[in-house]
Amino acid sequence: MPNEITKLIKKLWKLLLYLKFPFVYLHSQIIKEEPIMKETILKKAGEIFLKYGFKSVTMDDIAKDLGISKKTIYKYYKNKQELIDEAVSYFQDGMHKTIFNICAMGHNAIEENFEIKKTFKELFKNSDDSPMYQLEKYYPKTYKKIIANELSVFKECITKNIEKGIQEGLYRKDINLEITTKFYFSLMLSVHDSSLYTYNKNTINKLELCVLEYHTRALATKKGLQILQKQLEKKEI
Repeated sequence: MPNEITKLIKKLWKLLLYLKFPFVYLHSQIIKEEPIMKETILKKAGEIFLKYGFKSVTMDDIAKDLGISKKTIYKYYKNKQELIDEAVSYFQDGMHKTIFNICAMGHNAIEENFEIKKTFKELFKNSDDSPMYQLEKYYPKTYKKIIANELSVFKECITKNIEKGIQEGLYRKDINLEITTKFYFSLMLSVHDSSLYTYNKNTINKLELCVLEYHTRALATKKGLQILQKQLEKKEI
């Protein structure tokens, strides 16, 4: 009799395990998929915001483009403001990683800046308006946060680039790093001011290239100007 009871207990335990494991498996799959879905939403939202603008794009637009329900988006983001905050931060982090990778490739200082410009050429190619200007106008808190972060990273990158250029003999030795960095940052930021410029397709790219040329000419030695000219003659920029 005890043996029969033991066998029965074992059978019941096996049944419980059988019934329990599918739930555990499905639950673990959901946990694994959640970060993937969240990142997918961020990537797609970022692409659409940059293409059509932060103001005009709705949560319905993003859901439709992803082929998911709007309810799924709200599972991860409580509102559009939160999605914009995270999408902008995600995009900004990605940009910084890309820039740091380019800086580690061994280009000279002038080539380095043009490689960075070339990498982000497609970013604003189809923009009829400046995404930065829209952020400042409609989502000022998000704008102030990313500008503060951008200034910090920009200052570090440009300072290193100028120091590198001086060592390579491409930039003048009498450059004021602090002022030059702030000038360049201000000029790049002004490109996204819709009160200064009228935007058409690829306008932002052209303006940023003009700013980069202006910045480089202000710093360059004769040797640096020769490299600048070669960069300007390349069609891919």
